[in-house]
Amino acid sequence: MLAGLAIALTACSAPPLPQPRADTPAAWQNVAPADAALGPAPDLQSWWRAFDDAELDRLVDRALSGNLTLQQAAYRVQAARALTRRSTAEFRPIVGAHTFAEPTPDSSASYFQAGFDAKWEIGLFGRATSSARIAAADVGLAETDAQAARVTVVAEVARVYLELRGAQRRLELLGRIAESSKARNALVATRARLHLAADTDVAAGEAEHAGAQAALAEPQLVIDRCRQQLAVLLGRNEADAEADVVAGMAPGIGTLRLAEAPADLLRTRPEIRRCEQDILRAAGELGIARADLYPRLALGGSLTYAARVIGNRRLSDADGVAAFGPLIDVPIFNWGARRAVVNARDAELQAAVLAYRQAVLDGVAEAETAMAALEHQRERAGDLARAVASLERGATAATTLRRLGLADDVDRETATSALLQSELELAQAEEARNLAFVSLYKALGGAALPSSAGPSS
Repeated sequence: MLAGLAIALTACSAPPLPQPRADTPAAWQNVAPADAALGPAPDLQSWWRAFDDAELDRLVDRALSGNLTLQQAAYRVQAARALTRRSTAEFRPIVGAHTFAEPTPDSSASYFQAGFDAKWEIGLFGRATSSARIAAADVGLAETDAQAARVTVVAEVARVYLELRGAQRRLELLGRIAESSKARNALVATRARLHLAADTDVAAGEAEHAGAQAALAEPQLVIDRCRQQLAVLLGRNEADAEADVVAGMAPGIGTLRLAEAPADLLRTRPEIRRCEQDILRAAGELGIARADLYPRLALGGSLTYAARVIGNRRLSDADGVAAFGPLIDVPIFNWGARRAVVNARDAELQAAVLAYRQAVLDGVAEAETAMAALEHQRERAGDLARAVASLERGATAATTLRRLGLADDVDRETATSALLQSELELAQAEEARNLAFVSLYKALGGAALPSSAGPSS
């Protein structure tokens, strides 16, 4: 008896939770060397405010309150939290009532029975702890999925908004380029009539103007697509969301500093946190499988009242019976089925640990890639800004020469067209830089904190 009690007490605890290794570097590798001298880093909970764009801030707020995916995720969190009561109630006393009728074996009489029964299962061998782990993991998974949805929605709103502003800027510049090419083409045609230019120059000018006109379709398509995407992200139809985006300039992010360290991904990146909950759930399922190898013990009792309703006109011979005692379910032999489940759950736990390590590596790699892209786009935008400045000086010089009679309108329009083309490239580079910034903070897991008010109806 003492040996059996010692074995039982030893097996009463749930298996310990594994502590997976987090393979994070000490510092980021793709941060700019002069990063420490830049401005303050944006907060992960409001990183999009670094663009200093009131319209973007308003759209994000509307999406956080109206996005249908976020509302679904909030209800799933509520459902998971509500189901935790089931796991806690499983190992508490349960009382029920029952009624049924049963005939005697010779069918000469029938008894109506009514009563109460109670059962209290004792969660030995780690069964109660393991059940609590599974319930906690289910809540954690729902909360992590909700946070992942917030990360995605915020990043998508920012990305689509930046694409919309970039397309509007490109449409404006391409329109000016088309006007400039039209004016230059008219000047070349005048030269041709004066026999100062060849017909090939006129044809080339016409082709250039036609190409400039055709280029206007691309940004217009992007604008239409982005407006539709914003409507979906806001949880509204396109007609209702049409007024949600007013005209404005493309935002810029200026100089920033990244204060987050690689190890911060362990608490901010939803994919990593989800793997943590998967480990917790796998450990709970392993604990349940191990507990199934041992007996299940419960205390039970019942009180049943029976009355004969057929076979006795006076409804007599009624009596009540009470019962109380332990309920023991002992697994003896099942061809190794329970042990196979234990082995399977143990393998699933080991796989969950490796999945966690993989998620950490993927998170660090994605963030490093986004940082490198942001730095490259920042350098590219800087180079193009210097090119625009040089062409602005050239356009100013061409205007001065035209005023002095040392150049004609064709030279001035050519310089203007070159300047507009350079401004178009700069606008595209700045848009790519802004999108790289969005990708970086999405990789870092940046999003607004969940609302305490719950999902909106």
